[in-house]
Amino acid sequence: MGKTNQSFVTEFVLLGLTGYPELETIYFVLVLCMYLVILLGNGVIIIVSVYDSHLHTPMYFFLSNLSFLDICYTSSSIPLFLSSFSTSKKTISFAGCGVQMFLSFAMGATECVLLSMMAFDRYVAICNPLRYPIIMSKASYVPMAAGSWIAGCVNSVLQTSLAMRLPFCGDNVINHFTCEILAVLKLACADISINVVSMVVANMIFLVVPVLFIFVSYVIIISTILRIPSAEGRRKAFSTCSAHLTVVIVFYGTILFMYAKPKAKDSSGADKVQVTDKIISLFYGVVTPMLNPLIYSLRNKDVKAAVKKMLC
Repeated sequence: MGKTNQSFVTEFVLLGLTGYPELETIYFVLVLCMYLVILLGNGVIIIVSVYDSHLHTPMYFFLSNLSFLDICYTSSSIPLFLSSFSTSKKTISFAGCGVQMFLSFAMGATECVLLSMMAFDRYVAICNPLRYPIIMSKASYVPMAAGSWIAGCVNSVLQTSLAMRLPFCGDNVINHFTCEILAVLKLACADISINVVSMVVANMIFLVVPVLFIFVSYVIIISTILRIPSAEGRRKAFSTCSAHLTVVIVFYGTILFMYAKPKAKDSSGADKVQVTDKIISLFYGVVTPMLNPLIYSLRNKDVKAAVKKMLC
């Protein structure tokens, strides 16, 4: 009887900032400006990496992949987010929600692996500079980047298929700006233990392992730099990895802040806490991709020189 009365979901309602109309206009303008900066900054990084022959190196190949990834990641959610603010339509189709989850998972996992590949590139450049052209040849760094994309997409196919095979009946309101996986799983009217286990395993592989790899790489890098006798040599060595290290700290720092911060126990302020969490999640998805090209362009003479050369 219960099964015959179920009305299965064909679309989801994205709650967003419903109930806070005064905030919607402010965040629409802010996010739109940030999205334009993301497209411009990351687009410039990709163009100069292809245009300037001096930037045809493993580091800038990885960087252009990172920029392309950031454009794809933000473009999978921000246009829908802006549309929901500017129109009364707050819905997304079941298939559209699946596509958005797939892109979000794929881009997130790929970025974690790609950052670890970039750490390995900096490790070889500083700790084995004489062997760098051999170890980081085109036959090595292209498959490394391709492997990052393939690994991220395989993980995304698994996580998305496990989520979308679940039956969704009754409530179809997602208390978020996008089809965030945890918010979607809360609406499933079936056991989600398999989804939880698969996500824990995926987090270990695509989040914890890359973090450990990056940490070990930079421990060795820093110890190598400190053994350089001249201060000028140490400064140059630090400058070659400072931009990547800054991006890693911003990326993983925001993830840690989002998911490790203590939850409020006061139920009377639960609504405000939920709004705050959603805004933090929104800016995590926008601020980090916006900062990446700024960090690499402001702290990198090669990129600034390539941009000036291209403009001239």
